Amino acid sequence: MENQQVEQELSHEELMARKEEMKKFYEDSVPYLEAQSKYEKLLTDIEEARFKRSNIQYQYALMMAQRPEEGEEGEEESTKQAPERKLKKN
Repeated sequence: MENQQVEQELSHEELMARKEEMKKFYEDSVPYLEAQSKYEKLLTDIEEARFKRSNIQYQYALMMAQRPEEGEEGEEESTKQAPERKLKKN
């Protein structure tokens, strides 16, 4: 409400001058905002790459944990392939 009262107290010329000042401020700020936008996009790219790398490492760890170890697998195969011994009948 205070802003409206200030606008009413300003003459047309003063109001136009204020608008020009605001316009110049925004136009002068654009290069800084563009630089900030580029910076934020680069940060996002870096964070996405880190996430992807971590996710791949996590999936690899899960895959390795689920995979039977070679030592255990070899033992299981040797018990399965062992020939059965038959007892002699007298």
